[in-house]
Amino acid sequence: MTSSQPQNPAHHDSILIIDFGSQVTQLIARRVREIGVYCEIAPFQSASDAFQRLKPKGVIFSGGPASVPDGNSPRAPQEVFSAGLPLLGICYGQQTMAHQLGGTVEGGHAAEFGRADVEIVTPSALFAGVWEEGGRYPVWMSHGDRVTQLPAGFTVKATSENAPYAVASDEERRFYSTMFHPEVVHTPDGARLLRNFVVDICGCKPDWSMSAYRAEMIKKIRDQVGTGRVICGLSGGVDSAVAAVLIHEAIGDQLTCVFVDHGLMRMNEADEVVRLFRDHYNIPLVHVEAEELFLAELAKCGADPEAKRKTIGRLFIDVFDAEAAKLGGADFLAQGTLYPDVIESVSFSGGPSVTIKSHHNVGGLPERMKMKLVEPLRELFKDEVRVLGRELGLPEAFVGRHPFPGPGLAIRCPGEITKEKLDILRKADAIYLEEIRKAGLYDVIWQAFAVLLPVRTVGVMGDYRTYDHVCALRAVTSVDGMTADFYPYDMAFLGRTATRIINEVKGINRVVYDVTSKPPGTIEWE
Repeated sequence: MTSSQPQNPAHHDSILIIDFGSQVTQLIARRVREIGVYCEIAPFQSASDAFQRLKPKGVIFSGGPASVPDGNSPRAPQEVFSAGLPLLGICYGQQTMAHQLGGTVEGGHAAEFGRADVEIVTPSALFAGVWEEGGRYPVWMSHGDRVTQLPAGFTVKATSENAPYAVASDEERRFYSTMFHPEVVHTPDGARLLRNFVVDICGCKPDWSMSAYRAEMIKKIRDQVGTGRVICGLSGGVDSAVAAVLIHEAIGDQLTCVFVDHGLMRMNEADEVVRLFRDHYNIPLVHVEAEELFLAELAKCGADPEAKRKTIGRLFIDVFDAEAAKLGGADFLAQGTLYPDVIESVSFSGGPSVTIKSHHNVGGLPERMKMKLVEPLRELFKDEVRVLGRELGLPEAFVGRHPFPGPGLAIRCPGEITKEKLDILRKADAIYLEEIRKAGLYDVIWQAFAVLLPVRTVGVMGDYRTYDHVCALRAVTSVDGMTADFYPYDMAFLGRTATRIINEVKGINRVVYDVTSKPPGTIEWE
């Protein structure tokens, strides 16, 4: 097993999801975990190893952008077809399943993207108790190619206008396939279909709970660490805080937290982090005042966002290394890596995390460091981390806070980084969040923040002409951060907030609201 792979928690049934590059593969995993069943995603290139290691009770093939008629397109490992386990192929997964079992897939037919209706032709265990024969039901399609001849043993179960085999199955072998995507919310009954497959067809017990995960992870941490010393890098966000509290529960004072106060935090957040860990949990904490170091190094980066990210990642490691030496050495470095980070780092095409997560040591630590990684959250999605935080007793005000990336305000301040610009942004951001809380919207919105744009505009304030910065406000709704849409504020809220920022923050004379949505497969905004 490589360091990029999580381990199947002991004594739980599991599902393997083979990734063919779909933007929404992670949503399949989310739906399976919501059922209460453990699952993992493996790119098709390493699916054979994952299949042998995980020993799942069923396998799901994801969608993907490739074309099956192309001879170089990805395939599932042959052993999954002969293992006697239930299989579910989704979109491209249906097509490669049909092709590999002797059917025919062709391009050149009418594509089908977006909402469609399927008509049920004959019953299937996949939709038993959900869809009835002769009924029509809404689904979400996204395909160009189509299956034109089913493999031996398969029969059509449902059709749509442009997908004659919208659902096809070999009920005897328990092989099922859909041309639509049951994992997305646009297929209203999709979660129930997946439950039928995972629980009724595969026979998985839905017993994977956060309480069980907590107990199993505490044992795993103790086994991994032994008598060693661990330092945990706190960023001020939820992920590293939950990781620290979980590790402390496992090994007590063998853990020392290192909070790097780099000057890129939001208003008063550094004080909140220190109070939480020193007063509420009494966890050993080293508070490193590193603002001057970070700002000096960031000044050398100019406006290059990638250089800023890599510089911040390097400086974090330098500080952790130095603090470990002061403590007499440490054997392990703990950090709050999540499962989406892991998936992206080993995904179908190498993963966008190569650039998106360049500040984060997802793939491992630099060779010069003599520590090993402890990453107790690498099997969890963002909202699962919040559930674990509540399970551990973290204050709701901390668990429910909006996500805040490790690079902090540095990526909310495009262009050159200066202390003056950061202070302006900090004040504007604080006013924005204050207004969101006053309006009762903080827990409705998944993430909100201000951005200081790298442009200045001429304006008139009273009797004076000004030449100051433009501030952009962003707010999105989401569950796990993998997809998101902008929050539809009313104009009264935007007007009130913009007026406060312009009046109270010297250096800003214009405020705009960004309505950019966040498509699947991306992690953060730049």
